[in-house]
Amino acid sequence: MTRRATLAGISAGLLLLGCSVGAPTKSEPKPESAPVSAASADATMTAEAVGLLRGGTAFVNQTSYRSDVDIASQITSLSHTDNVHKRLTAKVTAPGGVIEIRMIDDEVYMKTSLFRGVGDGWTVLDPARVPSDFALSFAPGKNDSGGSGRLIDAIVTARVDGPEISGTIDATRIAAGNGISFRPGPGGVFPDSARRHAFRASLDTEGRLVSFLMPEASGLPNASLRYSDFGTTVTVARPPGAIAAPDALYPQLGLGGGE
Repeated sequence: MTRRATLAGISAGLLLLGCSVGAPTKSEPKPESAPVSAASADATMTAEAVGLLRGGTAFVNQTSYRSDVDIASQITSLSHTDNVHKRLTAKVTAPGGVIEIRMIDDEVYMKTSLFRGVGDGWTVLDPARVPSDFALSFAPGKNDSGGSGRLIDAIVTARVDGPEISGTIDATRIAAGNGISFRPGPGGVFPDSARRHAFRASLDTEGRLVSFLMPEASGLPNASLRYSDFGTTVTVARPPGAIAAPDALYPQLGLGGGE
């Protein structure tokens, strides 16, 4: 994994956790087309499963929650988010250092030693200077610190088995944002198998999404997203002594961040 992959971007107050995949593999034979009736049945099952997953993330706009992301035990994040009251704390641990973020209403504070020329104390970000792919926001559609929506959008096939949902996901279609994300390795090409990578998700007894797991396979590392602590109070304190973020910080944020 490269430093650029590690620091690929931030959204909803949480770093985009990116990981470069290995060298592309040889193209695999394409499967024969399935009969129309079978394809229709698969599409129906997939639509049902995707609908349950989308419904299972409604809590993002309704209550507070904790989200944990882990990519190969190399990049991890822990965040507590309350979009209703506009409060968030997040901590991202990556090779080389840690990034901490606090959000209170429209105020965004960040502390990290990973960027060049910005120091290691708390800084206050100027929203007008933040790159668009940084996208810190409590607004609906941009406020899921786990990034589940991007994963659901990339699902190819899925089926429901009680509280479990499993199937395949096109890792090349996972859009940039917070949470799990992959970038192609040398040559800028994903292995063909990345377009039908396995996944498994779980819903709790109230129908909320509590886990989304992707195993290691075909050059992609194992990755997991988990939600918990629903309804727990999120308390965020303004860091004492925070200063305005220096000019050197902003060019290093987002997908165009430091190498």
